[in-house]
Amino acid sequence: MRYIKKIKNNETMFLCCFSDQNTESVGATYTRWGKAGCPANGTELVYSGLTAGSHYTHSGGASNYLCLTKTPLWNKFDDTEQGGALVYGAEYEIDYRNRQYFFGREITDGDPPCAVCRTRRSSVMMIPGTNRCLDGWTLEYHGYLSADHNSHTAASEFVCLDADPEVIPNSSSDNNGKLFYLSEVRCGTSSLCPPYINGRELTCVVCSR
Repeated sequence: MRYIKKIKNNETMFLCCFSDQNTESVGATYTRWGKAGCPANGTELVYSGLTAGSHYTHSGGASNYLCLTKTPLWNKFDDTEQGGALVYGAEYEIDYRNRQYFFGREITDGDPPCAVCRTRRSSVMMIPGTNRCLDGWTLEYHGYLSADHNSHTAASEFVCLDADPEVIPNSSSDNNGKLFYLSEVRCGTSSLCPPYINGRELTCVVCSR
C-alpha cells in the first residue's frame, strides 16, 4: 500500500492511499475433479494430484474429497496400521447409467485424477444446476454434480466432476474407497420442480471473475 505525501502550512500529511500490488499476485485457486490439467484460459496448473478421501463405508472420518500431491513428504511416521483418520483412493462409480452415452467410454472403477488450478481472476465459484457461467464470469470448466451414493454409511460433499473425466492409466481395478456418483433430482413435494425435472442428472459449472 502506498501513501501520497502532502505538505500544507508546513505540516506533513499522508493521504491514503492506492495499492501498488503486483497483479501477478492476485488470483484464486480451485480443484478440477476428474482432470489432471487446467483449462487454457489464462489459468495455470499449481499441481496435478491423486483423488482420495474417507472410505464410503465408514461412519466417521471426513466428508470432503482430497486432491493429494503426487510427491508426498513426511514428518515422523510409523508404518504399522493403526486407527485414526484413514484416507483411501477414489473411483468413479457411474452405476445404473449408460457410460457410453454420458462420457463416450467406460470409466467405472477407474481412478480420477485431479488438478489444483490458479486463475489470476480473484473470485471463483461453483454453481450447481447449470453448465453456463453468469454474464461477466469466465468459464473454468463444467460437468456433473457428483457425490457419494445416498445409501452409503459415509456422507460426502457435492463437487463438480468434469464433463469429460480422465482415468489414471492402469487403474480399473474395483478397490472402492472414496467414490463418485452422479447426482439427480428428486422432486417429491418440494418447490424444486419446476424448474427441475425428477430423475434428471444435475450439471455444474466452475466460474471465475
